Amino acid sequence: MTTLAFPLAADPDDGDREAGRKLFAGGADFLKGVVAMNGLPPADRAEVCFAGRSNVGKSTLINALTGRKALARASNTPGRTQEINFFTLGDSHYLVDLPGYGFAEAPLPVVQRWQALLKSYLTGRATLRRAFVLIDARHGVKPVDAEIMDLLDTAAVPFQAVLTKADKVRGSDLDASLARTRAALATHPAAYPELILTSSEKGDGIPTLRSAIASLA
Repeated sequence: MTTLAFPLAADPDDGDREAGRKLFAGGADFLKGVVAMNGLPPADRAEVCFAGRSNVGKSTLINALTGRKALARASNTPGRTQEINFFTLGDSHYLVDLPGYGFAEAPLPVVQRWQALLKSYLTGRATLRRAFVLIDARHGVKPVDAEIMDLLDTAAVPFQAVLTKADKVRGSDLDASLARTRAALATHPAAYPELILTSSEKGDGIPTLRSAIASLA
């Protein structure tokens, strides 16, 4: 029997589900936006970051995880928000929201500054436990997603693909998107070997993602 590469993560058991619920029930708050490495908060707790191209639903997912409707705010213009935003999660974790990549309307110098900051952050943050790379379930991995995965490989930062907007695609279309995503991930040594399928609107996959973050103490 052949084992499927990059299977969907199983639903958490009762203990893991409760650990995730308790972690996020402790409250999440915006801490600061960072535009240079010397502005990073102390590396005194476990840290996870969220990366995704513009309009993938990153802010909506962070809000769904934390149960806060406007904790993370999306920019209407791709490439406009150039800060790395830190949120405290209780007293044990940081949630880190990386700017959406996809810079059609950002000037080249802005893109270069952001890319330099991102590379410095990923390679220099010892407390970063995992990156969650968000992929639109309707489309699978795009070339710009592969670029951030290459960077995570180079930085030796483990990353896990999280498919968003799963309620918008069904049946064979979802199967095809998953197949494309698995094929793309197979070329990346830093990819964590499970996918998480989510819908912020329906709440699907939220307990699974919460429990995954809680396990990264």
